[in-house]
Amino acid sequence: MSGVATRIADGLRPLVRGDLPVRLVAWDGSTAGPADAPLVVLNSPRALSRVFWRPGELGAAQAYVSGEIDVEGDLDAALTHVWDVAHERGLDSMGATPAMAAALLKVVRDVRLPPSAPDSQARVRGRLHSKLRDSRAISHHYDLSNEFYSLILDESMAYSSAYWRSDDPAYTLADAQRDKLQLILDKLGLQPGMSMLDVGCGWGSLSLYAAERGIRVTGVTIAAEQKKFIDERIRDRGLEDHVEIHLRDYREVTGEFDAVASVEMGEHVGKRNYPTYAAVLRRAVRPGGRVLVQQMSRRGRHPGGGPFIESFIAPDMHMRPVGETVAFFEDAGLEVRDVHAMREHYVRTVAAWIDVFESNFDRVVELVGEEVARVWRLYLVGGQMAFRDGRMGVDQILAVRPGPHTVPPVRTW
Repeated sequence: MSGVATRIADGLRPLVRGDLPVRLVAWDGSTAGPADAPLVVLNSPRALSRVFWRPGELGAAQAYVSGEIDVEGDLDAALTHVWDVAHERGLDSMGATPAMAAALLKVVRDVRLPPSAPDSQARVRGRLHSKLRDSRAISHHYDLSNEFYSLILDESMAYSSAYWRSDDPAYTLADAQRDKLQLILDKLGLQPGMSMLDVGCGWGSLSLYAAERGIRVTGVTIAAEQKKFIDERIRDRGLEDHVEIHLRDYREVTGEFDAVASVEMGEHVGKRNYPTYAAVLRRAVRPGGRVLVQQMSRRGRHPGGGPFIESFIAPDMHMRPVGETVAFFEDAGLEVRDVHAMREHYVRTVAAWIDVFESNFDRVVELVGEEVARVWRLYLVGGQMAFRDGRMGVDQILAVRPGPHTVPPVRTW
């Protein structure tokens, strides 16, 4: 009788239109697939059960984070190879169809009940984008612990695309994040004594950077761990008179400011709530004041980023083409002055995060466990691929509230 790997390869051959795109090693020691292809190890029949019940990306991701599937060597190279083969053969999600399930049934007999979801998978309930559900969704992603994120990010704890001004090897991620923060202040035209609202302020990289340059900053976040972190840095740096952070939903923002910034937060407000978000930004800035939004963009299917990201990383996230976002700001009464595409900058940013993450991998496992560590390895590698391959982008959108403004007719940024 043929081994498990051979039966899988034979069953999937019509669906993948040829040999497997990987070299497969099954739990019984059998092998199949091209010898020079990336090596994938099936450690348990549960891996196939997951793919049977969740065909495609989600089932495979569940099996990977649970350790039921291993990819030997470079995960990026392996996933890129599979993507390339699928594209060359005109496949859709590598045949994630009922026919694939039928093929798997020939190998996995006991599929009467689906395996339970991994513990690391998000479980958020409630009305979509209610304040309570948004708080829970943000907590799932951002409240892993401040120490966890310090094992991925640079010392500023900026969790957004940097702006890379140099190819010099001595120019670091911290340098590129600093240059991104300065770029935002330049685009907003902020000077000492002026006021800024930071919507979705993260770990405070922009709020603190601006406050240290004499700008009066109000930041809002709904992630409790982030607020604790920023408050401590405010005290350590003696910035109590320049910046205050509120644990507050963006819909509860009050007051009027000289400028408003929101860096990679708009992806979390949801499809239906984006007009509200845009209206809040307009209302919060004085007439003639500037608004800058840095936001990820995405075309086609899966505006949430795909089944894996939506299930494990950022539940309820919604991205759209940048042109649609521009239209929302215009509909809210803002005049869009610049759209600055920065996709290549995110490729370099995520690559730097991966280097830091991998160098700290053992500590990450100690802190959050093997499963969550594997979730984040898959997330970072997949994210870098998405930006590199043009399936996702990131843009800075600069707008003004109608009124006499000071945006220069010739920009130097």
